[in-house]
Amino acid sequence: MGGGKKVMTGILLGVLWGAFGETKGADIVSYAIVQEDATLKVKGRTIRLFGIYIPPADRTCLRFLRPTPCGSRAAMALELKIQGFVHCEEKERYADGSISAICWVGRSTFDEGEDLSAYLIREGWAVALPDAPFEYHVLEKIARRRSLGVWGFPVDRFRRSD
Repeated sequence: MGGGKKVMTGILLGVLWGAFGETKGADIVSYAIVQEDATLKVKGRTIRLFGIYIPPADRTCLRFLRPTPCGSRAAMALELKIQGFVHCEEKERYADGSISAICWVGRSTFDEGEDLSAYLIREGWAVALPDAPFEYHVLEKIARRRSLGVWGFPVDRFRRSD
């Protein structure tokens, strides 16, 4: 009879952990704060967008907004894109506690939303990593061909004609 109580206790703890504990691959839905390095802070967690690498770029400030946000061009693109909540699907956890995730804006029951990694690649502010989805690699080739973002004219650098 004592063994039955242990099994029931184990099942109850498993159910409670499943209901309240964090599991890998869990969805994270909340307000996002864009960091200067183009990572997101969502519910106190640092989220790195899955499948992309953001090349180092000069720091830029959006002077037409108050307070004036500053960061990489990728961060500024995200700042303008994210209006409200993001929906992130965890893919991996790193030793430093950050999370790799696919994140969308505008996602709802009726709308798939827009993938933020795909958005940055399409605009030329990020490149697809080797293990990224096929779509990301196609979007990168299109951005390169159209000379967008990092593939275009370096607008942050001006030469003086002394």
